[in-house]
Amino acid sequence: MALSAPRRHFGTHEVGNQPPSRGDCDLWQGDIALRDAVFREGGRAEVIAAYGKAMGSAGMRQAGQDANRHGPELVLFDPGGRRLDEVHFHPAWHRLMQTSLGAGYAGIAWDGTEGGHVTHAAMVYLASQTEPGHCCPMTMTYAAFPALAANPKLATVWQPRLSARDYDPSTRPIAEKSAATLGMAMTEKQGGSDLRSNATSAVTEGDYYRLTGHKWFCSAPMSDGFLTLAQAPGGLTCFLVPRWLEGERNAIHIQRLKDKLGNRSNASAEIEYHNAIAYRLGDEGAGVRTIIEMVHHTRLDTALAPAGLMRGALVAAHHWAIHRSAFQKRLIDQPLMQAVMADLVLDCEGALALGMRVARSFDGTAPEDRAFARIGVALAKFLGNKRCPVVTYEAMEVLGGMGYIEETGQPLYYREAPLNGIWEGSGNVICLDILRTLAREPLAAECLRAELDAATGSDRRYDAALKAHAERWPGLPPEGEARWFAERTALLLTASVLIRAGVATVSDAYVTTRIAGERGHVSGAMRAPVPQELLDRI
Repeated sequence: MALSAPRRHFGTHEVGNQPPSRGDCDLWQGDIALRDAVFREGGRAEVIAAYGKAMGSAGMRQAGQDANRHGPELVLFDPGGRRLDEVHFHPAWHRLMQTSLGAGYAGIAWDGTEGGHVTHAAMVYLASQTEPGHCCPMTMTYAAFPALAANPKLATVWQPRLSARDYDPSTRPIAEKSAATLGMAMTEKQGGSDLRSNATSAVTEGDYYRLTGHKWFCSAPMSDGFLTLAQAPGGLTCFLVPRWLEGERNAIHIQRLKDKLGNRSNASAEIEYHNAIAYRLGDEGAGVRTIIEMVHHTRLDTALAPAGLMRGALVAAHHWAIHRSAFQKRLIDQPLMQAVMADLVLDCEGALALGMRVARSFDGTAPEDRAFARIGVALAKFLGNKRCPVVTYEAMEVLGGMGYIEETGQPLYYREAPLNGIWEGSGNVICLDILRTLAREPLAAECLRAELDAATGSDRRYDAALKAHAERWPGLPPEGEARWFAERTALLLTASVLIRAGVATVSDAYVTTRIAGERGHVSGAMRAPVPQELLDRI
């Protein structure tokens, strides 16, 4: 049955000059840059196309709004005073999780088919446009899969359920479940990113350990288990802590849910282990080396998520600009608005192109792939997340006062924008990791240089900038210049990917504004007129 149109005639006024509802949007068909990147980097187009259509529907966008409006609820006790330590969610959250996990978000990279990580990366990008909060537990589930290989017995039980195209939120032991999710609990009050200062203790008890300690930040406390670090007799060690045991709940006590700036649909918590049962992953004393495999893969997602947030905010702003008029002209037809929009396109496409190129290296099996993945993902994460708050703010401003209103969706993108730059290594941590990687892994430096050199000969401005970069930093920069070095290296790497992608309008504008510096400091401060081809890519 067709729905009646909303009323626009009132006793005091008539509603006009307001954009229509966006309705169902196909996030795959409407995004030429994504399609180009998927075909270029070897992703599974049919899977991404189906997911993009599903996530762009009006119903899924509404589910995203509902999940953020009705956030998770902590339920510590049952009516009789017995501990539950559960997190309850609105039905919209479960719909999002079922759709994304059912499509393969967490498992497709591990099913043995070609282009799995590229496909997964595209799904992160798409999911972030609709509802970014539910990405957190799915990203950790995806990233935990390879870390479990450190204990083949555990891997046999857990890996098939982590990679299953299903969603099972029931409170049952892992052996009774069709699918599972994993969270992570590493950070403690006294250490933050300094994981080696963790004080949680682990005592052996037969085939397992007993953990006691407080974790200041536990991501996705409703998960079926957590990767965590604790001090065993042999040193800092990685463990898998299951939530549900046979006949009882593990002694994981949730203290409180974090009241976060954004990411409000997703639960994050403080927890305590009270003699909780845990199983060792890897050798005692090798905890950081074991869990870094998970962190490495979560960083891929924190590099793609900002690209998705920027794209979502830009598309919403563009919809407003093409339907809203001011001073007898559509906003999109006004030169200043065109400059802002075109500039934001470059940030979005640059982040997407670099992120997808890095994702292809995760699919590779050669030592060179592994080396480039390590340095490339750090550079992509750093640059994309530094641009994301700027882009989401500018997209919000396009709508004027309406941009500050929750119904437009722009505040959600803006609140989410800082998150991926903070989680899985904040800016300074990432910069230090970049320097450490280049110092300790000669192959990573060699692969990075090859990627940068691959674009030479096409644009003299890029060539000159690359030469100046090498002259400015013939070796590693001093620590105090690490941010400058990381930003410049990431910009050059992005330009290299865009130049080789062959879309001259995009690469030329990117080199002009980001490499040659022919622009001002704020968004839209660029040479006029802007190419219409850039606006056509929104």
